[in-house]
This record gives sequence, C-alpha cells and structure tokens, in this order.
Amino acid sequence: MKNVLFTVAALGAVAAAPAMADEALAKAKNCMACHSVDKKVVGPAYKDVAKKFAGKADAEATLATAIQKGSSGVWGPVPMPPNANVSADEAKKLAAWVLSLK
Repeated sequence: MKNVLFTVAALGAVAAAPAMADEALAKAKNCMACHSVDKKVVGPAYKDVAKKFAGKADAEATLATAIQKGSSGVWGPVPMPPNANVSADEAKKLAAWVLSLK
C-alpha cells in the first residue's frame, strides 16, 4: 500500500512540474508584474485568457506573438508592452502554459 501511495504522489508531482516550471518562467520574465493566474492585475488573469482563446486554432501562435511584440485593444484600453527579453521558444512555452490553465 505504501508503494502505491508513493507512486501516486510521485506521479502527481511529475504532472505538476511542467506547470510550475512555466509559472517560474513567467515570474522570471516579469510577466507576473501585470498578470496573475486567477485574478486581474493590470492585465487579465491567465485563466481568463485561456477561456477567451479556448478552441481557437491559432491561439498559441497569437499569444506567443503578443507576448513578444505586445498587443492593444484585446482586453481594453491598457496596452500590453512587448517583452523583448522573451525568446520565441519561451513565448511558445508561456502561451502553451497559459492556454493549459482552467
């Protein structure tokens, strides 16, 4: 029984690791200064972004572009500035992470 519980706990930690790693990337790239996972700060909550883009075929590419180049008018009058410190690969990882949030 102990082995089963340990295995289940270990699998849960492995499943949570990618989400934590991408949240860490968002913190490292200063995204969390304007965004939060579950509440509006300056920009929308990441969960709200995931809902808005759910089911859209180009969602990941659209978000990755917005992360790198910025955007305006999508969530109101406050523009999202470009983040030149985020590489194309990092932008894709961040976009995929945001879209995975429920």
